[in-house]
Amino acid sequence: MVGDIYGKPGVQIVERLLPGLLRVYGVDFCIINGENADNGKGITQPTFRILTDAGADVITGGNHTLYRDKSHSFFDEERRLLRPLNFPDGSPGVGSGVFDAGPGRRVGVLNLVGRAMLPAVDDPFRLGSAEIDRLRKETSIVLVDFHAEATAEKIAFLRYVDGRVSAVVGTHTHVQTADEHVTEGGCAYITDVGMTGSHAGVIGMHTDSALQRFLYPMGGGKSAGATGDERLTGVVIDVDPEVGRALAIHRLQVS
Repeated sequence: MVGDIYGKPGVQIVERLLPGLLRVYGVDFCIINGENADNGKGITQPTFRILTDAGADVITGGNHTLYRDKSHSFFDEERRLLRPLNFPDGSPGVGSGVFDAGPGRRVGVLNLVGRAMLPAVDDPFRLGSAEIDRLRKETSIVLVDFHAEATAEKIAFLRYVDGRVSAVVGTHTHVQTADEHVTEGGCAYITDVGMTGSHAGVIGMHTDSALQRFLYPMGGGKSAGATGDERLTGVVIDVDPEVGRALAIHRLQVS
């Protein structure tokens, strides 16, 4: 899984590096979080095509996923493009799916967004738990992209579903954490997989643009994306395909 793609620099480094990384690590199935792929907010159909052409099998999202109104119809058409399951009823698109990952293998992917310090959504714990039970009827391999601000909420969700999913991968904060591990229940976990894009600014934004938000919080202003020091961040997870237990998780950061 590759961490939050931010703007053009993130898309370009995926195009350049992802195909080679998939070969080197012998990856059977690739997930990318693309909620910031289009200039920092949302994703468009052309950007989706670039990421899937580079090797992504599924694109997950987060709180900014539906920012581009013109993309809403595409979410209803393209089942490989997920938005958080616990978005309000009537939101375009779907929050989970089961996808082919080679002969005789299928992978369930579930996308959720947290509630701490983020806009109000439905309960990711109860809805997520019920959806995990449904996905496990089709496959033993289930990965959850839990898009949340609070570290405690992500870890609490891990404890809640441990033993029932192959992996819980945190996204949203854009800073890769160093707590990757596999639980006794066989779940691979990392609090945040990190950001793919420019690391020269502030979590993808140009430094001056980000500083304006903190120095003049009432002033508004349009965010500008950073450039330079581009990196691809992610994790490589080994899973026993027969039982769905994770065997290892390896943190990745490549420039």
